[in-house]
Amino acid sequence: MTAPNSTRAALISLMLAIPTLGIAQEIIDTDTHRLEEVAEGIYFATGNGALYTMSNALIIERDDDVVIIDSHITPAAGRALLDSIRVVTDKPVTTLINSHFHYDHANGVPAFGPDIEIIGHEVTYQKLTGDPANEQTYLSSLNRFDNTVANLQQRIADASGAERAELQTQLEFWQAHVRAQDEIVFTPPTTTLKDTMTLYRGGREIQLHYFGRAHTGGDLAIYLPQERIVFTGDMMLGGISYMGDGYVAEWADTLQGLKQLSFDLVLPGHGPGFRDLDRIDNVQAYYGDLTEEVRRLKALGYNAEEAAARADLRQHADTLGVDQLGANLEAVQRMYDIMDGNID
Repeated sequence: MTAPNSTRAALISLMLAIPTLGIAQEIIDTDTHRLEEVAEGIYFATGNGALYTMSNALIIERDDDVVIIDSHITPAAGRALLDSIRVVTDKPVTTLINSHFHYDHANGVPAFGPDIEIIGHEVTYQKLTGDPANEQTYLSSLNRFDNTVANLQQRIADASGAERAELQTQLEFWQAHVRAQDEIVFTPPTTTLKDTMTLYRGGREIQLHYFGRAHTGGDLAIYLPQERIVFTGDMMLGGISYMGDGYVAEWADTLQGLKQLSFDLVLPGHGPGFRDLDRIDNVQAYYGDLTEEVRRLKALGYNAEEAAARADLRQHADTLGVDQLGANLEAVQRMYDIMDGNID
């Protein structure tokens, strides 16, 4: 099944932009993925819209096996990733690293079988052995997908002709993703770390670093020192990350730790890779300014909703496109909860 035309158009635009980024030595298209070889035997995997993958992954080929970072949003997407890996190598996948616990990065794990080693931060283990089915971010995603299906069904009822056919294609795409949720088995890491870990094997050095809380309480940076590449998950995207599970007041300091590594290429959990490292400075500045602005508004007696509406971050218009008054309410509410001691 292919993606809806609107989705395909967006993907095509992104694909056309990729060569100008200068991150890939070779680009390999599979049935479900685009694999950008960013260094010899290292592939940045992004979905092509054939099914819903949501997040990026990284494939690291070693002498005798393969390491994967992140597994996509469902076991179906994970199987598609495994099939795409087979296009570039027949070596066994032995190790999977979780950049963090979020559903769109970790719920594809069962596709890789019971014998795979899964490495993640201690917080990721705690989250995936706690009550992952009732985590806020996961529940909100289920509601969002159900609402998307319901909205498309209503629009189909009111449409005709070519528009109806296009909407039906979109509906089938999202219904397939909703069905794929039924396979999810929350699977925690089998090996955990607290601060750092280094994997030396098969001609690769792979470093795992925890620099502090940011997008979640257990974000890992996966660093390849010889290749000068870092996979950042959602700790560092090309711009502002989702903050609904974040620790905004600590985030800039965490990114300062990331900057101590020597890398030329950032591969994020969503969106294209980039070499413009000034982006890290830009988002650090935003998180710092957001923290100060929310603290100021809270001290003036505004509740979270009022503060989210009044927060002025427009000084980041040129770097991050923040050209309107206001901030994300979910992020501000979480910041209030942390400040009030309701969240550790």
